[in-house]
Amino acid sequence: MVTYIDAATAPLKNTGQIRLYGPEDFAGMHKAGQLTARCLDALVEKIVPGVTTQEIDDFVYRFGVENGALPATLNYRGYTKSTCTSINHVVCHGIPNDKPLKEGDIVNIDVTYILEGWHGDSSRMYAVGKLKRAAERLVEVTYESLLRGIEMARPGKTTGDIGHAIQSFVEAERCSVVRDFCGHGVGRLFHDMPNILHYGRPGEGIELKPGMIFTIEPMVNLGRPHVKVLGDGWTAVTRDRSLSAQFEHSVGITATGCEIFTLSPAGLDNPLTFGRA
Repeated sequence: MVTYIDAATAPLKNTGQIRLYGPEDFAGMHKAGQLTARCLDALVEKIVPGVTTQEIDDFVYRFGVENGALPATLNYRGYTKSTCTSINHVVCHGIPNDKPLKEGDIVNIDVTYILEGWHGDSSRMYAVGKLKRAAERLVEVTYESLLRGIEMARPGKTTGDIGHAIQSFVEAERCSVVRDFCGHGVGRLFHDMPNILHYGRPGEGIELKPGMIFTIEPMVNLGRPHVKVLGDGWTAVTRDRSLSAQFEHSVGITATGCEIFTLSPAGLDNPLTFGRA
């Protein structure tokens, strides 16, 4: 049975209950989310052939520290980097290293900053130079699926409505939704309830109520949905080596809809569209 709890009275751990946050909490999430969004904006001009994902990771760390924040992934459950960088067939949790990006690569960069106790969690896809049409289309489909999921994030809807909106669109575009990973509650905790599946049936799942805060972060494969985790314990890849893409926003349910805390202040939520006519 699903139970909801006032976030102000809840212990600072995942109890399985769903926290309902107030206006001051939303303000804190907005501040943290905007810092993350500004970092992701700044990366647009830095993602070019020849740059290494370790250089990206170093930038993310410096950007956070210079703005009074720390990366939530750093030393999280033994993870040693400040961001996740997932290239081409890597679905999520790619570990930054010294291998340079190549022309035609697609890369997801996932950043979560902890600012004044709040977690601003977001990720975007970036094009490394000119993409082949298949890669470009996958990124477009994934971004649109995120928007369709966010459209369902309002009071009276359910987590199943979000998942169905994403799944039905993605599969109509002959792509597949990864089922091994999901969105999650966020706020004072990095990972909290509820889980947000990116597939589902309308009306099923958990009812959305004002005050809920969570991420929506569909992972979409050009091929089949199956993934495997490599021996490092983190890096998840597509089993058929097909391309994978992901976009993520942190949102809060309001009385009439939702607030997107991690919306780009420069309009670069999908960097592929930047500079196009």
